[in-house]
Order: sequence, then structure tokens, then C-alpha cells
Amino acid sequence: MDTKAVFTALYEVCEENATFFSGGPKGPTGDAAQKLVDAMLTIQTHARSLEPVISGFAAIYHHFDFDPHIPANGYRSLVKVVRCCLLHIIHKGRYIASNRRSIFFRAAHNAGEMEAYCSALCQLRALLYLAQRLLHDNSHGNLFFQEETGLSQSFLREYASMHKGCFYGRCVGFQFTPSIRPCLQSIAIGLVSFGENYKKHQSGIGVAASSFFTSGKFAIDPELRGQEYERITQNLDVHFWKTFWNVTETEVLAGLASMTSTQVKVNRALSVPPVSFDLPLAADPTHTVTISPPVAHIGPGPVQMRLISNELREGQDSEKLLAMARSEGISLGIKPKRSPPSPWLVVHYHGGGFVAQTSKSHEPYLKSWSQDLNAPVLSVDYSLAPEAPFPRALEECFYAYCWAIKHHNLLGWTGERVCLAGDSAGGNLCVTVSMRAVAHGVRLPDGIMAAYPATLLTAYASPSRLLSLMDPLLPLSVLSRCLSAYAGMDSQVEKQVEKVSTLSMVRRDTALLLRDFRQGASNWIHSLLDPNRASSDTVRNSVSDGTLTSPHKDPSAPEALSDFSVRRESLKSQTCQNLTTHTTSSTSANSTTVHQNPALNPTSLPESKPEDVSFFLSKEVDPAVLRSISAVAVPPPERENDCENPREFPEGFEPLRSEQLAEMKVDPSPIFRNPYMSPLLAPDNMLKGLPPIHIVACALDPMLDDSVMFAKRLRNVEQPVTLCVVDDLPHGFLSLSQLSKETREASNVCMERIREVFIANDPPPELRKHRKLERTNYGASGTRRASNKFFQRTTSKDGGEGVV
Repeated sequence: MDTKAVFTALYEVCEENATFFSGGPKGPTGDAAQKLVDAMLTIQTHARSLEPVISGFAAIYHHFDFDPHIPANGYRSLVKVVRCCLLHIIHKGRYIASNRRSIFFRAAHNAGEMEAYCSALCQLRALLYLAQRLLHDNSHGNLFFQEETGLSQSFLREYASMHKGCFYGRCVGFQFTPSIRPCLQSIAIGLVSFGENYKKHQSGIGVAASSFFTSGKFAIDPELRGQEYERITQNLDVHFWKTFWNVTETEVLAGLASMTSTQVKVNRALSVPPVSFDLPLAADPTHTVTISPPVAHIGPGPVQMRLISNELREGQDSEKLLAMARSEGISLGIKPKRSPPSPWLVVHYHGGGFVAQTSKSHEPYLKSWSQDLNAPVLSVDYSLAPEAPFPRALEECFYAYCWAIKHHNLLGWTGERVCLAGDSAGGNLCVTVSMRAVAHGVRLPDGIMAAYPATLLTAYASPSRLLSLMDPLLPLSVLSRCLSAYAGMDSQVEKQVEKVSTLSMVRRDTALLLRDFRQGASNWIHSLLDPNRASSDTVRNSVSDGTLTSPHKDPSAPEALSDFSVRRESLKSQTCQNLTTHTTSSTSANSTTVHQNPALNPTSLPESKPEDVSFFLSKEVDPAVLRSISAVAVPPPERENDCENPREFPEGFEPLRSEQLAEMKVDPSPIFRNPYMSPLLAPDNMLKGLPPIHIVACALDPMLDDSVMFAKRLRNVEQPVTLCVVDDLPHGFLSLSQLSKETREASNVCMERIREVFIANDPPPELRKHRKLERTNYGASGTRRASNKFFQRTTSKDGGEGVV
């Protein structure tokens, strides 16, 4: 169904239902009917303004793709989300038209559904307008606004005030594949229940039990759930998110995940002591470099790791390795027959926003990888922020990588081929560890598999980052808190809980549990007796109120070309300004000793000119392309006298606003532009020499543009890079790999990318085919190789999509 057909169907179904419920012959009356009429009319008004915008973007968003065979960038994703919302409205409208005469038709429920999607459409209209602003202010081909002021600051200000609850209630996960939506709904219910009981209880059983009994009211009242979800994401600090994300680390949940995942022979937690050791230089093995243990922030300390292997291999049961095993280690019982060492090793860095989770949360897919690849996996449990901010995690991950190379015989590995793999924050660490390996001159990994990596930690606006307004797993306010904690700027200190006796803890938790149980039961009974009860009147008011103040449309696709500015300014490198260091180095005839992390030493970074960090990758711009883009781009509205609250949207339109502003404190510190923190900002001479990088991104991920732009930069400096984009899955799909067929297939795509690293120099066998897989490989020569598609759709110029 192309764009024109989608909007035509939308107008027809809305008009038909509005006529029926507006009191025509045999038409119902009442509050619910009036709400349905208001929602249908408001949806039509939004759609008339959106139609030319969608058509305009569909004509130009291919200019921002990584490759003609990889149709993915933030502008495409925004258009796809809007189309998905429109299709949901059409489907719901047709259901209403088919069942509105039935005696079982629930008018109030369906009115709530249409109001929720109408609110979502209103907010998406605002996001598309901000995307048009990005088109106007950005240089050609660039997806990021290259400053933390201006449009980036405007987006943060709008995010703090825009209503987001509609995306967390009835519409939660509407943009993702249907099989993953129940999981996202369960996560949302669990989050708000957990947040309601956060710090009410002092024992874990109290929080878990109370959250379970109070979750019912959030399950049956989506508006209340959305309102509470918005409150939590906007106001609770990083310590709450650290606690919630670590729920999967508890013994009960970890045990359940372990029982349902692939069984392996070796799953042992290790604690490697902080001891210096030497490694040979890659360029001259007769010289060595001394690898010092991590020392940043908290001093020298052991590095925690987890060894997973599908088979017991030689060295994995050695006394030296067992001496480093933590008490958590799983006993092998009767030792199986030893297998020879594997020629392959995966060094894994987990995600979690640099603040949460360990390898235990990621065990299910790591076990599957170990079995399918027939290779051991060494996952690093690096220290987490805010207690251990940058560069502690980088130091530990680099030390663990070097330790694995040095002690390969303990890991059941021959030392032949090694691949770094990580997701999200772990993908960032894979790249920066390789950059450190280049700087130290030690052996590089044979390749990197980075799943939805965070390559730019600054607050620069991009079209895909606009999706953070609706993403249930990666809201911008939460992401900013995690990044601030990683940068060492989290000034919030978790309050210490007063010590009490076990008896008083049980007494208090029991009293609160009974109270919450009574409250949940009461709300459930009242909801059944009074289905029209509105628990969140401010959210459920008709979306037409305060949304449209005049019949004028926003200037979506002006006939006259706007003053589209082609910004060719290079991004100035401020990677290490104001960063302190205490680095000393000494060189002898046969060794070079490094005592501290070069990430904090300005003198250790290669000198670069401003143009070395430029995002402007296209040397020549076709004037016809500029004209087509400028036809869609819009300049900012004229500023009024109110400088503190400037108007960001055109006259006649205003998005829905939240009752309480989000806390969005973004520090423009130069540490965020450190190339070891934001590798996308690394100068070209730091990117040259990196190993082949395989990026697996998500089309609907707020960090999609990080992957696309990083792949473009690597290709621009003739570095080997591949980009694969999976469709309809959320950020963090690896942690959800056991929950649906689509996430399992996406996890297998990541595993196959690792396999490609291992067999890269072997005689190329016939490429393993993936259903719906699309990949483009760029080598140093810039040649391209394409294969099938994975979760991708062909997109016509008018925006129509068809599954391949």
C-alpha cells in the first residue's frame, strides 16, 4: 500500500465513523461517541498536514543511506513509524466500523484506543517538523546536527516538555514486530510497578512481591501506566535504572534463563588479578610493550570475566585458571573428555548503558554463540558507572583483551583468530579497545561485531534520535543520565538506607505488601464495576483540546524553495581539552612500559586538523539534490521576544505537553568528544588501521544514525566495514533473543558476522544464505559485495513498501 492509498483509506474510515457516531440516523450518542467523533476529526486534520511531508521525505531520504542496497537512516525510520501509526488507525477504524452495531461493542474502550493513537499521531507530526528543521540546518549527507546548541538544544527542550505517556500506554511498541509487543508491554508494567515500590522496601522480596500485587492496576489501565511510565523516565535517577536493569541478575531470574538456554560444559566466573605483563609489538615481535592493570578512579583491582565454552577444552580446567575462578563458578562434576583448543575466541563486552548488567544477563545468546561457532566466549564484566566512570571500563576491557592473548592456553584457544563482539555500550568498547590496541602497537583483533553500537555520546540531534521520544527501552532522559554517569558527571549520590533488624524489615514489608494488595484489588474491582472510569483525566481528555489552535497547516512542503543552507564547516576536534593526566612512560631496548591510560592524555592522541573530524563526506553536491532537499526542509519559525521559551513550531500547531518537565541536564563537557568515548568523532588517522568492523543496527533504534554515520566514516577512510540493518526490532534485541523468532534470527545474524571474521582468510565457501538479509561489504579497495535481505523492505520513491 503506497502513501497515497494509505491516506485515502485513512480519510475514508475516519469520515465514515465520524458520520456514524455524530448522531446520524440510528447513530449512538453519549460521551464515548463524542470522543470517537473528536478523535476521528482530529486524526483527519493531522493527516492532511502529514501527507505532503511524508511524500516529501520519501522523495529525498535515500540521499542519506549508507548504500543504495542498505535503505536505512533516521529519516526513513521516522516516516516508517508514521506510516505504521496510520496503518494501526486504519485497522482500528475498520474494526470499529464492522462492530459498532454489535451489543458487545465497547464504545468507551474503542474511544480510548483512538484517542491514544490520535495523541501519538500529533506527537509524530511534531517530530517530523523537527526533522524538517534538521534538513534545513545540516550539511548534505550528514545525519547529525554538529553542535550541542541551536537545534540540538531545541530538541532537548522540546523533549523535556512534550507528552510521552501515549507511547507507553495503549500504543506501547506499536512500531515493532507484533511478536515482541507483549514483551514490551510486560516490561512497561513491570517498570511502573517496580518504580512505585522503589525504596519503599528494604528487602528484595518485599519489592518483588509488592510490585507483583500492584501490577494489576497498570495492566488494566493503560492511561495510568503511560502516565506513571512518563513520570519515572523523566524524574528517577540513574540508580533506579541501574537497580531495575539488574533485576535479571537475581538468582531466580538468572536461574530460569539458564535452564531455558543452551547448555554448555563450561560456564565459569573468573577474577583476574591486576598484574602487569608484556606483549610483543605487532610490528616488531622482538620488542614488547608492558600492559599495566586498570587504575582509573578506584585504583588497581581484579578484572572480572566469564568463560563460556560448549566443550571442555584443554587448559580450561588447569589449576592456574581454577585458582582465578570465583565461587559462582559452575562445577563440572564428572569431567567430560577434553577437546583440543579451538582456533577461534570471542571476546565479548556486554551492553547496559555503561551503568548496569553483567555477563550473566547476556548468557543465553552467548551460550548459543559458543555452541554454533564451536568456540569459547570470554565475556568481560567491566566496572560500571557512576561508581567507576570513563575510562575505567575501557581500561579493564583493554586489559582483558590483552590478557586473553597472553594466556590463550588457559582459555582453550590456540591463539589463532579472535573477534571482539558487543552490543550497545559494548559495541562502543569493542571499537575503542581496538583503537587502544593500535595506539599500543599490540596485536589487533581479526574483526569486530558491533550490534547497535553507541558511537557518539554527545547530545547532537539526529532524525533517529527523535525516536527516543517514543522508545520504551531507550528514552532520551534515561540515556542522558547513563551517559552523564559514564562521563563522571553524575552528582547524585544514592542515599544510604538506615540499618534495621531483619524482624523490622519483614514487619514493614508485610504491612506495605498487604496495603498494596488491598489497593490493587480495590482498583481492579472498581475498574470492572465502572469501565468508563477515567483514572488519568488529564491524559484521556479529548486530544482535540489544546492540540489545534487554528485551521492552518504547518509549512510541510512549501512551493517556494527555502533558504537551505549547506553547512560545510568541519567539526573542530576538542577531544581532550581540560582532561587531566598523570601519564609517564619509559622505553628500553626491548620494551615500552605504559603506566596509564592514553585516553586521558592529550599528548598521546595523534595530531589532527579540523577537517580530519568532518562529517561532510561528500566532496561534490549535485545542485538538483540540494533543490529537492530544500523543498522539504523548513527554516526555524520567527523568534518572538520570549527568549527563554522560544516557539519551535509554526503557528496553528502545538504538540501535547506534559504536566511536569523532564530533568534534562546535559553537560557540554569536552570529555564527550574524546575519541575514546565517541569514536565517531575520532580523526581519520585514528580510524585507519582498525580491523574489519561488522555493524548490525536496528531500523527503529534511536541510535541507528550512530551506526550509519560511523559506517560512512569508515568507508570514507577505506576501512573494511559492513552494515546490516534489521527491521521492526527494538534496541537491545540480543537480550530478548529467547522471546521471539525474529529476535533469535537477528541474534543468529550477529553470530554469522562473527563467523565471517573467523573464516575471512580461508578459501571462501558459498555464502551462507539468510532469509531477508541485506549486506554490503567494503574492503580497502572500496569494492562492494551484496547478498540477500534480512528484515528489510524495498521502498518505492513515493514511500510505498513491499516485503521482499
